[in-house]
Amino acid sequence: MAKNWYIIHTYSGFEEKVKTSIEEKAKIEGLENKIARILIPTERVIELKEKKRQEVDRKFYPGYILVEMEIDDETWHLVKNTFRVAGFVGGAKPVPLLPEEVEIILQQIEKGPIAATESRFKKGENVRIIDGPFSSFVGCVDEVDMDHDRLRVMVSIFSRLTPVELLFSQVERA
Repeated sequence: MAKNWYIIHTYSGFEEKVKTSIEEKAKIEGLENKIARILIPTERVIELKEKKRQEVDRKFYPGYILVEMEIDDETWHLVKNTFRVAGFVGGAKPVPLLPEEVEIILQQIEKGPIAATESRFKKGENVRIIDGPFSSFVGCVDEVDMDHDRLRVMVSIFSRLTPVELLFSQVERA
């Protein structure tokens, strides 16, 4: 029987414990050949906290894990009866993910660190520059470049609005 990817709904925050528990139960019951991989889809994210950049892991889908397995009565019961598992996505008869869906998720996992500042700055928002030659200036966000963690801020210099390119770490909300 072929192995497919299935989504398991877990209690949020217990994904790692559920993964470990399924792996241990499969080993004890001799089903490790039917359960190939268990993934908790996460990404490395660069967060700005107190003016410092740090990398942290953030889950794509909190409360869900992916399992590559052969589904039969034994493996279904093993997963379903694991503590803190709410069930399979798809109900009583789990629906496997399409290969394209799995590929997209695997690519997201492998992508590498990204900036977690999507909602931090918006066009038209006032910001205060906290680093660099324009430190203590206040300006208005004109453009947000998520790919390079940069902003273009319009700053009033000698009563003229001047565009200034800044990193996200160089500004804070005014």
